[in-house]
Amino acid sequence: MAEVAQRKQGALERLYDRYGRPVYSLVLRMTGQTATAEEIVQDVFFQLWRNAHLYEATRGPLEPWLFTLARNRALDQLRMKMEKQRRREDSLDPGPEIPVILNPEQMVDSRRRAERVRALITSLPEKHRRAIELAFFEGMTHSEIAAALAEPLGTVKGWIRSGLLRLREELETAK
Repeated sequence: MAEVAQRKQGALERLYDRYGRPVYSLVLRMTGQTATAEEIVQDVFFQLWRNAHLYEATRGPLEPWLFTLARNRALDQLRMKMEKQRRREDSLDPGPEIPVILNPEQMVDSRRRAERVRALITSLPEKHRRAIELAFFEGMTHSEIAAALAEPLGTVKGWIRSGLLRLREELETAK
């Protein structure tokens, strides 16, 4: 990596020869498409070339860092593909809506469960409740929630997990 950062001739080629195939395998497993996997691998190594100065050997070996770059790029690609698909589906004319008529017992049961969940959510500590709301109602990732709340990522994950566990326990005891 030091040679890549110094832009030495052949340095990137040696890295690609060593890591190109395993990175490609990882990305291909994630995306399931050869053309997409090839494009992502090319992007990852281009990013590696452009940002070689950001790699710090003291923080860990190159291989996990490189695989993390590839994994993140593949996830971004998959999210973008899902978003495009969702937009396509949203733009299709759904036709006339057919009302679903619940019987009165189902309606009462559904309302009770909704009220119970609302009450349980409001009983959570404020930070736990807010993290869960951001995750489930606004679709934010854990990293985005951590940034929005200005809290460490591990703390946010812990809040969400403990909040959901508490909700589950409370709902199971209410049955």
